[in-house]
Amino acid sequence: MTALFSPLELRGTTIPNRVMVSPMCQYSCEDRDGLATDWHRVHLGSRAVGGAGLVMTEATAVEPRGRISPEDLGIWSDDHRAALEPVAEFVRAQGSTPAIQLAHAGRKASTSRPWDGHEPVAPDEGGWDVVGPSGEPWPYDGEAPRTERLDQQGIEDVIDAFRSGAERALAAGFEVAEVHAAHGYLLHEFLSPVTNHREDDYGGDFEGRTRLAREVTAAVREVWPDEKPVFVRISATDWLPDRESWTVEDSVRLADRLADAGADLIDVSGGGIHPESRPEYAGPNYQLRYAEPIRAETERDIAVGAVGGITTPEQAEAVIATDRADLAIVGREHLRDPYFALHAAEALDATDEVEGPPQYRRAFGF
Repeated sequence: MTALFSPLELRGTTIPNRVMVSPMCQYSCEDRDGLATDWHRVHLGSRAVGGAGLVMTEATAVEPRGRISPEDLGIWSDDHRAALEPVAEFVRAQGSTPAIQLAHAGRKASTSRPWDGHEPVAPDEGGWDVVGPSGEPWPYDGEAPRTERLDQQGIEDVIDAFRSGAERALAAGFEVAEVHAAHGYLLHEFLSPVTNHREDDYGGDFEGRTRLAREVTAAVREVWPDEKPVFVRISATDWLPDRESWTVEDSVRLADRLADAGADLIDVSGGGIHPESRPEYAGPNYQLRYAEPIRAETERDIAVGAVGGITTPEQAEAVIATDRADLAIVGREHLRDPYFALHAAEALDATDEVEGPPQYRRAFGF
């Protein structure tokens, strides 16, 4: 059997293979209401039809001000739960594991879509004031949204929003919940000394700066069933070597603490905390170098997912076969090829290991 098409057991959940569709924003909620549409059902459903073992939604905001753009998905009401339910149902019906990324954009919220300029959206144009750990705005070239420093009550409200979002996600039928603590969004803003200048229990040293991510993870775990896994996506490094910033060593320490809080897998990404944050190398498997030490050096037994520049079946197979990660998380290649996993089965001579859709058997030969 190929490594890529072996099942992954996490708690009481079996992910049928090691190909995961990375969460990728679609900016496609039609009325700026955060409700899933036919686009989301077709986009995510196509990747499930395409054989991916785990299909994850884009960053799904736990409160309205947590959206990156006004067109982003949300999970802050029962209407959002109801809109996402047929998406999770269809993904599961194809044999894939439906997953949701619970998110809060923090100070990087209230921006237009990338193809509309990715600039701040003013309140009178449908935007909103944003929040962060220290009240300092994202360093836009132009005027930034007003950024409020979260006080103790605001922090508790964020934790409650993640907990409630997880409860609705569970009711919608998702089997995996991922806490988004990467890419310069709110939880990452608390983690990094680049953006967290607090002097209270949620700032200062490593213990303080990691407190919110740990408490959010624990809150999601509290309402998520014991047999279902919780993931956390982190930026393993800020990619800012010339200043005090978040490092891979910090991520190794954090992974153990997240395991204590109930996380089952660390989804390892990087960067996003500042406009100057850039990887030294951005070619094939460019973030695997961060996943490997987290997998090798953590004291707790916690799974690791690798993302970044995985574009071929052979790459994905090697990531798993060499025991460098537990999941091969494929992003942009899944945009180019919704059937990446089925094509991988063909390329790896593993069609007998895949139960693809019977409607497609004439094309793929499984």
